[in-house]
Amino acid sequence: MIQKKEKIQFEFLNRDISWLEFNARVLDEAADKGNPLLERLKFIAIFSSNLDEFFMVRIAGITSQLDTKFHKIYREYGYEPAELLAELERRIRELVARQYRYLNNDILPELRRHKIRIESWDSLSALQKNTALKIMTSEIYPVLTPIGIDQSHPFPLVPNLGLEILIRLVPAKEKTEKFAVLEVPPVIPRFIQIESSANGLVCITAEELIGNNLNLLFSGAEIKECAMFRVTRDMDFSIDEESIADLMTEIQIALRKKTKRSLVRLELSSGISAKSKKWLLEKLNITESGTRLIQPISGIMNLKSMFALASLQGYPELVDEPLPPLQSPHLLGKRDMFAAIREQGPFLVHHPYESFDPVVKLLEQAAEDPDVLAIKQTLYRVSGNSPVVKALVKAARNGKQVSVLVELKARFDEENNIIWARELAEAGAHVVYGIAGLKVHCKALMVIRREDDGIRRYVHLSTGNYNDKTARLYTDIGYFSADKVLATDVSALFNVITGFSAPPDWNKLVVAPFNMLEKILFLIDREARISTKENPGHIIIKVNSIIDYEVIEHLYRAACRHVKIELIVRGICGITPYCLPPEFAKNIRIVSILDRYLEHSRIYYFLNNGSPEYYMGSADLMPRNLRRRIETLFPVDAPEIREELDFILHTCLNDRRKGRRVTGINQYSKTTGMSAYEKTRSQNVLYDYYKQRLTKAKETAKPANGNITVFKQPERE
Repeated sequence: MIQKKEKIQFEFLNRDISWLEFNARVLDEAADKGNPLLERLKFIAIFSSNLDEFFMVRIAGITSQLDTKFHKIYREYGYEPAELLAELERRIRELVARQYRYLNNDILPELRRHKIRIESWDSLSALQKNTALKIMTSEIYPVLTPIGIDQSHPFPLVPNLGLEILIRLVPAKEKTEKFAVLEVPPVIPRFIQIESSANGLVCITAEELIGNNLNLLFSGAEIKECAMFRVTRDMDFSIDEESIADLMTEIQIALRKKTKRSLVRLELSSGISAKSKKWLLEKLNITESGTRLIQPISGIMNLKSMFALASLQGYPELVDEPLPPLQSPHLLGKRDMFAAIREQGPFLVHHPYESFDPVVKLLEQAAEDPDVLAIKQTLYRVSGNSPVVKALVKAARNGKQVSVLVELKARFDEENNIIWARELAEAGAHVVYGIAGLKVHCKALMVIRREDDGIRRYVHLSTGNYNDKTARLYTDIGYFSADKVLATDVSALFNVITGFSAPPDWNKLVVAPFNMLEKILFLIDREARISTKENPGHIIIKVNSIIDYEVIEHLYRAACRHVKIELIVRGICGITPYCLPPEFAKNIRIVSILDRYLEHSRIYYFLNNGSPEYYMGSADLMPRNLRRRIETLFPVDAPEIREELDFILHTCLNDRRKGRRVTGINQYSKTTGMSAYEKTRSQNVLYDYYKQRLTKAKETAKPANGNITVFKQPERE
């Protein structure tokens, strides 16, 4: 056990600083020349999108603590809000400067060499300007709304993350300067294509085109200055669920008020004059030190929009090689989903290497099958045109008993979830909006079917959301089963979620906030208890984040009992081996993988003195997951599935190309210059693994009736 004298300042790393270092690793991918050029541009956009959310939620939350008597969290290992904000601001400025350096000095020049150019107005030829003007007058001008600011036209409510043009001008027949504000409408393309020919692609940004043709909007005026700005607002709103009558209505009210929420960041063109800057700050009711970060931008503002440019078609050499999702070998032939699950026993489908279609197929078959009596499902985030929701709507209209938990409090998806909740309710589904004080984050689906031998329950549990779009981008694992004991637990879970049922004594499921923390600590402590130097224990955990201080402390204790601890943590990581004496620090190894897919699956492995236990589920090791959310972990017992999980875990741990090792306090190894390790690139290795497995399954399939034989996992090299 760690003794008090061994504790140093960095026993627990701050979650916000750790998150920034995660986003720094995202930015590293934009610098990695081993990535195709448009993929590097995509990482520029991802970095900006992540940072926007960080300001709206985390910076906003910390800022709100400045004027309160804030107590440090977890005994003496907390932080002072003002000190933390200062450190975060310093690091953000460094990272944003690096982002623009990568973009302006490297990526954009490289795009030019591939004949993809983002031009300024002045660099366009006369013919190109004529083309641009036609687009401006016919497609853009009609939707623009300039707002002149004077006594009768007050300063507008600037939308969160909107791209705005500040104009200083002298109107026609006047002598004094005035100001106007013009939003670049999000409904028009950010990058306007002026030319696409053998000479290449020429684009101009919407704001560049508008800003150089303001005479169309301000006839006769003398334009003195044109500058860009963008505000980020506090979107970390909370609702007192215990004291409201209607959660959906309250969330809708909160969403309508989002344009009035306080500012946490102001981005400004770096060349803005002192006069215009002073006027703008006064109108926004902030001072130089009043907002947490006034960020001067040298170049294109709102780089999240680079997603559009990174998605250009017709440049196969500039993007990743396509890896189309594979068919699951468990579903070869023409059998329906119920037969496949019933006859083969439990099996996994690993997205996006394997297609998400089986989940949709299960729901679509359930909607049409006259023997299906009921469907129960949790929905946290679904796509904009979700086939999952469509199948549930069809099932309800077909008279099935459909019960759906739609978590309205899924941040930034509230409006989307409200729309789906209403559609489901109108179709006749029983819709529950969550549990007061808890988010329902677990991923569970159950189909109840009448069969010859009685009622049978089919279960799908997952590490990720029922979202067909993100299933192509996130690595997640779905688990299909008709296990009666597991189904009993899932039924009880839905009764807890949708009714007033008390949590039961779970048979297989581990459910937060009821017994998950207790179970995880027990598994860690058991590993430490039976571990010796000669026969060390072994823990492997793959999660998105680990920041729960209680869990971390127990892992430290296990490491000091010779337990080998291997962590695959994509994002926030509050654990650092360097707080331990060197002989114990070496027992902890941490890997973070950032690649073409977002690592999202959660897998837990405990050696247990040769009788290993495996778990999968929805939960990361964060206080919110273990204490304030409905989460599930479920055990994996089948030998074939355990072998598959072993392959996944060890492939990730052995990734030297995209797997970054923790090398110091909040420091990670680089991936640049690591092309010699391309063969260890875990996501490519896993795709090849599933491709080979499918090929072998097809070779062993029985052509007579379309059924397939039972097969083993392919041998690892």
